[in-house]
Amino acid sequence: MISIGRFTTRTCQGLTRRAFLRIGAAAPFAWGLPSVRASRAASGLGQARSILLVWLGGGPSHLDLFDPKPKAPAEYRGPFATIATRTPGVRFTELVPRLAAMSDRLALVRSNVNFDAGHREAGSIALTGAGAAVKSGVYPPNFGSILARHRGAGDLPPFISLARGPIGDGVGPIQGSGGGTWGQGYNPFLVGCSETGALSIPSLRLAEGITPARLADRRAVLQELDRARRLADAGALRTWDELHQKAYALLSSPATHAALDLAREPAAVREAYGRTSFGQSCLLGRRLVEAGVPYVQVNWSQYVEVFYPFSDYGWDTHADNFGLMAEWHGPLLDRVLATLLDDLHRRGLLETTLLLCMGEFGRTPRINAIGSRDHWHHCYFSIWAGAGIQPGRVVGESDARGEHPATEPITPAMVGTTVLDRAGVSSADRAAMRVLEGGRVIHELF
Repeated sequence: MISIGRFTTRTCQGLTRRAFLRIGAAAPFAWGLPSVRASRAASGLGQARSILLVWLGGGPSHLDLFDPKPKAPAEYRGPFATIATRTPGVRFTELVPRLAAMSDRLALVRSNVNFDAGHREAGSIALTGAGAAVKSGVYPPNFGSILARHRGAGDLPPFISLARGPIGDGVGPIQGSGGGTWGQGYNPFLVGCSETGALSIPSLRLAEGITPARLADRRAVLQELDRARRLADAGALRTWDELHQKAYALLSSPATHAALDLAREPAAVREAYGRTSFGQSCLLGRRLVEAGVPYVQVNWSQYVEVFYPFSDYGWDTHADNFGLMAEWHGPLLDRVLATLLDDLHRRGLLETTLLLCMGEFGRTPRINAIGSRDHWHHCYFSIWAGAGIQPGRVVGESDARGEHPATEPITPAMVGTTVLDRAGVSSADRAAMRVLEGGRVIHELF
């Protein structure tokens, strides 16, 4: 990790953070080092040049979105009406009319399962394909880390996660969000995107006044670094030059600036995605896959919680599931995901991009005592599109109340195996890296 600034000062927002230089050898920039760069597979790349994961952290309700149960008892079905989709016989809820109108461009899985009901554990399982929660907390590598190792580094980081910091809950970050057993060198490169499109880079905390937009001014950056050197312990700077050069080269390259600059997008496109952090992050995600980044994870929010001071309206809707779904989560997901899907389609990117949208689990089919829904890892949904996915397909089904799969459960290992297979990571490659052993491709999607 590289940080600049860590002593405190008060800002107009009341924050008290500024920093001095901190450096650690285990950083995402290790992808560019020869010692950790993996050779490309002899078999070549799969149909997906890029993977674009839209991560709905917190657990979106499957019954209130894409797997409604209008014939279930009242204590299960919820208040939302169902609507027809473009796929014969398939209905969504009234919260997602735009996605219903383009169901013939996507595939839906209704029988995903997880093996834990905790956000951090379930998130780690879902993003790594682990068969259960790991007691040590050290999970296998994230799907993105595996692809990053397989592809190696290019002009841009091979694994980028769009969030303002490590994703997780109020307790701490998801342990399966990065390199895991391979080490922090395979963690994603984090980029935050605000509702205005302003960017922040959590792993390179620049002192006050230095922003990613100013990185093109080499003299300003070097002056700030020289000042930081004078403040920091000289012993901590022994590895700085090499890491600084790699970080600076990455962030100041024309390719990086072109990919990260949302100002290059027409105003109409930015408005179509909407002026929210999630909307602008999805637009940025499209730009990154267009630039050739192998694995991009767009996070709905950094935290899963909703009603906490630090929250940014994740999907953990214990207390007011139906109000939040109707007023915020449902309409926002419908608008942004439909816009993203349409944008990828119009630009011809669906041929080479696998789009996957999911969370770590669903929510309880039976409504709880306060008229809401809690965690439910026994059955939930995922949405797939592009890279050879057969549009209009529905894979699997849940039982009459949406409690359990009525068909073969789709496990996190199956999700990861399918993602990596589409990206050209063969079974032999996975065996050589000792990842996702025993997983199978979800052939029903193709």
